[in-house]
Amino acid sequence: MANNLLIVKNVDKRYGDYTALSEVNISVPKGSIYGLLGPNGAGKTTLMRIINQITAPDSGEVIFDGVKLQKDHISYIGYMPEERGLYKKMKVGEQVLYLAQLKGMPYKDANAKLKFWFKKLDIFSWWNKKVEELSKGMAQKIQFVVTVIHDPKLLIFDEPFSGFDPINASIIRKEILELRDSGKTIIFSTHRMESVEEICDHIGLINRSKTIFEGPIEEIKKQFTNNTFDLEVKEKDLKHNNLFESVDCNKHHQIKLKENVDLKEALHFINKNHEVISFKKNIPSMEEIFIKVVEDA
Repeated sequence: MANNLLIVKNVDKRYGDYTALSEVNISVPKGSIYGLLGPNGAGKTTLMRIINQITAPDSGEVIFDGVKLQKDHISYIGYMPEERGLYKKMKVGEQVLYLAQLKGMPYKDANAKLKFWFKKLDIFSWWNKKVEELSKGMAQKIQFVVTVIHDPKLLIFDEPFSGFDPINASIIRKEILELRDSGKTIIFSTHRMESVEEICDHIGLINRSKTIFEGPIEEIKKQFTNNTFDLEVKEKDLKHNNLFESVDCNKHHQIKLKENVDLKEALHFINKNHEVISFKKNIPSMEEIFIKVVEDA
């Protein structure tokens, strides 16, 4: 528990007859990026709103930094929802200062931190612009600053790259990684599995209101890895054998070891009978795992 900044224990949430969350459990390690995954309607947004105290669970509990989640913890959490919430008629600079002070920052500290972030993201020229004058991507950058300005322990990003072109998505991705490396704990929710592969240390998948699995991303991948390997040989065909099945794709094959067959035995057969160009274990991508789990549910 000491190594987890956030622990969600058996959390339930219902809206009338609809069950949004059912006995959900996640543990978010300190100083990590935790990918919160799931299809639309799985309950991810409800869970993020509970952590941010926008709504409360019907049962279960949330532990933040070793104690039960309390009202004053809000100043230690930064939340960037998928549906952004900036005041369109308000000028950018004064709006971020106002929101930072709502999080408990003194004006002087908020002003200094705001200048730091505006300089870092090269957006000083936006200070006196109204939000309605900004593009969606520009407003996204302002929302990012609002989320991080009060130096929270926990950052929650819901689809943070939505609305960004590839260049600005790369800039924000770099900032998120730097925040993690500086000791921040981050919950990162997205449908873009390539982003999960790139930046997440741990993942948890919620489907149909329940936690399906969670853990370090490499361990999750190992759980879904079967005895399949990608093999390229100089000859077109693999010799028939009782060790593995093969899907022939010209000189490229995917082989699957038969039950109780040792890898060394299979490799010995392959090397004896073929000139091997490449051989590697087939490790599924997060997208493949996601699709399999959701479709099998």
